[in-house]
Amino acid sequence: MVTSIPLESDAAASPSCKLHPQSMCPAFGSLRILMRMEGSHPVMATDTGCLYGLTFISHFYGSRKSILAPQLGTAELLDGKVVEGTRAAIEQAAREPGCRLIPVISLCVAETAGLPEELLPQRVGDADVVLVRVPAFAIHSHAEAKDVAMEALLRRMGDRQAPREDRTVVIMGEIFPADQIAIDALVRQMGGDGTIALPGRSVDDLRRAGRAAAFAPLHPFYKGTIRLYREWNVPVAGGAPVGVSGSYAWIRALGALLGLDAERVARVAEQERERAQAVVAAQPLAGARILVTGYEGTELAYARMLVEAGAEVPYVSTSIGTDPLVLPDELWLRARGTREVVYRKALEEDVAALDRYPPDFVLGTTPFAAVAKDRGIPAMYFTNQVASRPFFLSGGLEAILGFIGGALRRGDTYRAMHAFFSE
Repeated sequence: MVTSIPLESDAAASPSCKLHPQSMCPAFGSLRILMRMEGSHPVMATDTGCLYGLTFISHFYGSRKSILAPQLGTAELLDGKVVEGTRAAIEQAAREPGCRLIPVISLCVAETAGLPEELLPQRVGDADVVLVRVPAFAIHSHAEAKDVAMEALLRRMGDRQAPREDRTVVIMGEIFPADQIAIDALVRQMGGDGTIALPGRSVDDLRRAGRAAAFAPLHPFYKGTIRLYREWNVPVAGGAPVGVSGSYAWIRALGALLGLDAERVARVAEQERERAQAVVAAQPLAGARILVTGYEGTELAYARMLVEAGAEVPYVSTSIGTDPLVLPDELWLRARGTREVVYRKALEEDVAALDRYPPDFVLGTTPFAAVAKDRGIPAMYFTNQVASRPFFLSGGLEAILGFIGGALRRGDTYRAMHAFFSE
């Protein structure tokens, strides 16, 4: 489930291997959002080892429901009993109280990756059955696995027959709850009817999402879902309401896509820009050098926010692949001093960057943050420390800059501890 971590001394001596994600099994991304939905009872078609590992991780992250699965050991796989076992697990899931959705997750075990969809029921009782193919060796990050799950659910369940909700936008991304409230309030302030937040907890939101007038992926890795909305001829808003300039541009673009009153939208955008500029003025990061690394897929957007606050961010890395949706942030960063933007990153590349650009602070994965702390450099785990805070609009900007500023002010403590334990 977790790859071995090379010694620091090995980083420069051997080339980086990008054939594996250097993280937990990417299928966790799909499983995580599917388990959170109320009335969803996932069935996993895979071997016992993968089932154990993903079940453990899911419960570690606070899952309150079981993952149903057929017994698929060597004997069952060799005997070709995958379909029969999966159908039996689906029948059992349908008997769970309140079951409305049964996502069948097939992983990269050869016999289950080829699970024939036409041999599975499409509906059992009150529950829709949706096959979600997550061949983890072909999906390089758990962020992109979320996209696989959302595209599969929306293709099957998005209601395109009912009248369109002309001033409603689908907001796509796992975001802090306060962010969703703030974005919804802003859309209403602009004159819209509100937002549908996905991935979410409601099966009904999946159906409504097919009727929305616009789609706004707040994270750039929702490629398959974007493709689906374009097939539906639903306009897609690029970018995200991040920082000063990013929020202003996003508000103007979304208002235009929804056909809202231009003057009213411009007024809301200007007010939000003024609030964000006030936050930056109150919590500047001028003079700080920060490295931003992670596997969430939002690293470039976080770096952009830090640069607007005055920080130097020479190096940014992410586990997602390059894409036209990421390119505007990359070009913006490069025009303002970022020297390296690395996609499909490896730990070895991050460690090498630590040597090239000695930072004041590091946002990184667990192993990379450990390397930085070992050198006496303040470092935080990106996922639990940053991605679990508000991020969007001026409220998110204030939360992130306050957190980063506090960490920078504790730099002397890190260095003192490093010196003490090095003696």
